[in-house]
Amino acid sequence: MKKLSVAIITFNEEKNIARALKSVDFADQIIVVDSLSSDRTVEICKQFSAKTTLREFPGHIDQKNFALSLTTHDWVLCIDADEVVTDKLKSEILTVLNSDDSHAGYKFPRCTFYLGRWIRHSGWYPDYNIRLLDKTRAKWGGVDPHDKIMLDGGCGVLKGDLLHYPYRDISHHMSTINSYTSIAADRLFKAKKRARITDITLRPLFSFIKKYFIKFGFLDGVAGFVIAVTTAFYTFNKYLKLSEMNKNAKNENNK
Repeated sequence: MKKLSVAIITFNEEKNIARALKSVDFADQIIVVDSLSSDRTVEICKQFSAKTTLREFPGHIDQKNFALSLTTHDWVLCIDADEVVTDKLKSEILTVLNSDDSHAGYKFPRCTFYLGRWIRHSGWYPDYNIRLLDKTRAKWGGVDPHDKIMLDGGCGVLKGDLLHYPYRDISHHMSTINSYTSIAADRLFKAKKRARITDITLRPLFSFIKKYFIKFGFLDGVAGFVIAVTTAFYTFNKYLKLSEMNKNAKNENNK
């Protein structure tokens, strides 16, 4: 059987990390890169015999590629601190490691727990992500904060769910939106993109319609409505921040 490394990045995840580490205790190696947490995250990681490295946070993609570079084995399972590998997914991963399959990586569904229920619609499920990979043929790419695995080869599909517990409460969700939209707006600004009035007015509306109606968010009850509203707010916030950056840059140039 091929040996398996697990790579996780963390920052103040003391409420989640033990659950994540326990779910991957079948791995041969666990690598954690911590962004200088001020809580008990590092202490808990050491309790699970995870090899923990402290490093300032340079961005999601850079940090995850750094964690990947620290792993010893070619096959790596990448999860976040707020995720949990189910028994079914674990069984499928072990089957892959014991096979001669030529895929460069595998994707599997992620099921999110939000506002007291598992979300099965709203564009949040099945939310396939590539997380099991041959690091000799893969790396993290995408655009911060929305990272994704880039494969140099075929991608297999597993059926077991990766469980996701992203937000403690609405306040935590709003805080995450504020952080992520700042990063996203900055990326757009550096790419010389401009925010139009339609980006601020119509894009949020379309985001709501897509989540709530096209992606059947209404079947997720109140949680589905909140997801649609917060997605619209994310879009609105991102382009409003970009508009502000555009305006500030213009004023600076006119001095």
